Amino acid sequence: MTLEADKVNTNAISHDKKYHNPTEATLERIGGKWKTAILCLLAEQGAVRNGELLRTLSPITQKMLTQQLKELEADGLVLRTVFLEVPPKVVYELTESGKSLRMVLDPLCEWGKRFVKTTTRETITENNPELD
Repeated sequence: MTLEADKVNTNAISHDKKYHNPTEATLERIGGKWKTAILCLLAEQGAVRNGELLRTLSPITQKMLTQQLKELEADGLVLRTVFLEVPPKVVYELTESGKSLRMVLDPLCEWGKRFVKTTTRETITENNPELD
């Protein structure tokens, strides 16, 4: 048996706010150090439990992860599902609105992976000139 959030907190999404451009509205929802990382992980892996998010996104703290997940849930991008079992099981996954960001998230995540790989390779070469 599951208990799903039936209502998205529409108060968190200010429809009255005037944006100067669409990018501003997008970055307000997905900007920041952790939100994009959380969204990329959920896009790649599907439904993920809190502990796995915490391990994968290290060094994020539990407090920050909880805060970011609540904001993403309030913005209608992430769905939190509680399974009524002992011990309690909670999973997070992208909503349809969150999945619609995949066309933006996928290239962003891939670019990040290539950047990290290139940066790591350059650091190794700089520290070990004989490998060059």
